[in-house]
Amino acid sequence: MTAPALKAVGLTKRYGRHHALSDCTLDIPAGRVVGLVGPNGAGKTTLLQLAAGMLAPTAGTIEALGGHPASGADQLAKVGFVAQDTPTYANLSIADHLRFGAHTNPGWSQATAEERIAQLGLDPRQKAGKLSGGQRSQLALTMAIAKRPELLILDEPVASLDPMARREFMKALMGFTADDKASVILSSHLVSDLERVCDYLVVLVASRVQIAGDVDDLLAGHFRLTGPRRELAELPGGVDVIEESHTERQSTLIVRADVPLDGGSFTVEKLTLEDLVLAYLSKAMPARPAWESTR
Repeated sequence: MTAPALKAVGLTKRYGRHHALSDCTLDIPAGRVVGLVGPNGAGKTTLLQLAAGMLAPTAGTIEALGGHPASGADQLAKVGFVAQDTPTYANLSIADHLRFGAHTNPGWSQATAEERIAQLGLDPRQKAGKLSGGQRSQLALTMAIAKRPELLILDEPVASLDPMARREFMKALMGFTADDKASVILSSHLVSDLERVCDYLVVLVASRVQIAGDVDDLLAGHFRLTGPRRELAELPGGVDVIEESHTERQSTLIVRADVPLDGGSFTVEKLTLEDLVLAYLSKAMPARPAWESTR
């Protein structure tokens, strides 16, 4: 039986009294492209660093591909990690980076690395410090892909890129997943990018997992209901209200439903992935004081 790409049970990371991650339980199947979404400070980077073995948990357990993160050379070889600032060495040339990758990674594919650099139109002699932000991101991704990992972890790698560079980065990522059938966990604020490549979603808010699952299944089980204003107690069993808004005459609800919805007095609509994400972000965010809402 194939081990999950990532499995966490009661995973917690605490710094003093501050919880960076709280009681996180996940079981992400292998071979999926996972979109990890949440606002700043939600715990996304903490979760990814725990998965890569860069941090140790305060409580609970985490496994990547069935092993403890960074527990040995074999485990390290299975996991690739690209941090948010896409770290490269400014004084080293692209060729130097590739030689370093070959020296430190037993599964390294020099042919893959050189082919990607050629496709990007980069001069191997050029120093990383002279590259644009998009080019540095592509170099960091090349290093991660040429490692041939079974799990590739990307922490908001396109956050600072312009739309063209972002598109090229995502195109390269899709090529990698198609060729290598590896698992990918991609953290991003840009739901439109995730929608193109991800088939599994994790929403993390205020250090806690709000929802996780197959994108198609999640979209099939969530709806927008619009109709005459009514009390939530009047809804049938098996319907969980995620987000609600009301006017004097009308109610609009985002719901998760385990039972068929025949409409009745409500108009039933399907959600986009962005609708779904925003509903769970809104549900988990603390309500603002009344005086703030008028500003």
